[in-house]
Amino acid sequence: MRRAFEHFAQAVAGWAGRPPAFVLAVAVVAVWGLTGPIFDYSDTWQLVINTGTTIVTFLMVFLIQNAQNRDAAAIQAKLDEIIRAMSHGRNEFIGIEHLMEDEIELIRANLERDCGQGDAARHEGLQRLLERR
Repeated sequence: MRRAFEHFAQAVAGWAGRPPAFVLAVAVVAVWGLTGPIFDYSDTWQLVINTGTTIVTFLMVFLIQNAQNRDAAAIQAKLDEIIRAMSHGRNEFIGIEHLMEDEIELIRANLERDCGQGDAARHEGLQRLLERR
């Protein structure tokens, strides 16, 4: 069942980000809007779109989150392999995505300090890069 869910989640998340999905959503809203006069813009008519969009949104959150979790795990594995394969890479960075946010922030701040790239230096470097464009 797990494999079927992952396959389904990947397929739906991939399809949901394509133009036909957007066109379908616009068409549903347009049809709903056009039927307003037929139903005298009743509470039930409004409830239909509210309920439908709530259900779709609720389910899509889980499907998209599943796809993003898999993508993030794959990217982390690839980055870990790059670190492992580099002769000067520091293996202690492998798996730091499992640390707490403040621990990661401390590591990032130390790396920037060690490289001499605090916020001011980084900002200046970005400014020079943007000016070249």
